[in-house]
Amino acid sequence: MDYQAVLSEVWDAVRPVLGQGRVATYIPALAAVDPHRFGMALATVEGDVYGVGDWREPFSIQSISKVFTLALALSRDGDALWRRVGKEPSGNPFNSLVQLEYEQGIPRNPFINAGALVITDRLQRLTGDARGTLRDFLRAESGNPLVDFDPVIAASEAEHGHRNSALAHFMASYGNMESAVPEVLEHYFWQCSLAMSCADLARACGFLARHGQRADGARLLTRSQAKQVNAVMLTCGTYDAAGEFAYRVGLPGKSGVGGGIIAVIPNRCALCVWSPGLDARGNSVAGVEALDRFTTLTGLSIF
Repeated sequence: MDYQAVLSEVWDAVRPVLGQGRVATYIPALAAVDPHRFGMALATVEGDVYGVGDWREPFSIQSISKVFTLALALSRDGDALWRRVGKEPSGNPFNSLVQLEYEQGIPRNPFINAGALVITDRLQRLTGDARGTLRDFLRAESGNPLVDFDPVIAASEAEHGHRNSALAHFMASYGNMESAVPEVLEHYFWQCSLAMSCADLARACGFLARHGQRADGARLLTRSQAKQVNAVMLTCGTYDAAGEFAYRVGLPGKSGVGGGIIAVIPNRCALCVWSPGLDARGNSVAGVEALDRFTTLTGLSIF
């Protein structure tokens, strides 16, 4: 398949929707990003990479980081991890406090903020440096040693992170935090501040297309664990719009409020698309449209 030609066709098709939606404003450092930017990259399981638009431009990956922290924690902790966080869609906004009280401090899934805080807490206990472990992993998998945190974004997250602080303290009241809450929040804010390009992210999530095998051939996850991560991405990866994303795109995916979305086609490739304009649920308007066009043009989906 001529992936470069397909990506070019997708780019042409999504031009009319560029600029639609609103950039994230509750993190002030993200509010200044031009909503008309667009990039898309595809990395095959063999390592070939194709791209269009701003596909080499770094952006704030935000919640996309949750996929990688989940994989890193799962690789070390195994099924024990699922005793502290569930696998079900939330049906509520990603930073909601409502379900935590009903469910006694156990988050519905690892991709809502409460669940991601639990995963960061566990990775911190397992490694002693959750954010450094994540950065080192992403540098290795992307092949880009310059992947790094954005201190301005991290500071902005921390300054306006009251809801995340509330979530973490609430879970601590139920005994579902092992580390000190300020320590967990610090690592969480820094991991969300990582800046990567579409090319970097497409390469970095290739291990999920290779059933858990890293770029160097080493195994991070078992095939069963890779299936678990992909399954949770499909059902929970785009906040409370996961059903619509599965309906339109038909791939495991994970979005972030920086405007990025990653998607996985097992045995074939991984994709990343970036466009900062978000819909009401926090997903990139042009990004979802691009992935919808891609699967329609190629006929590639998990269904």
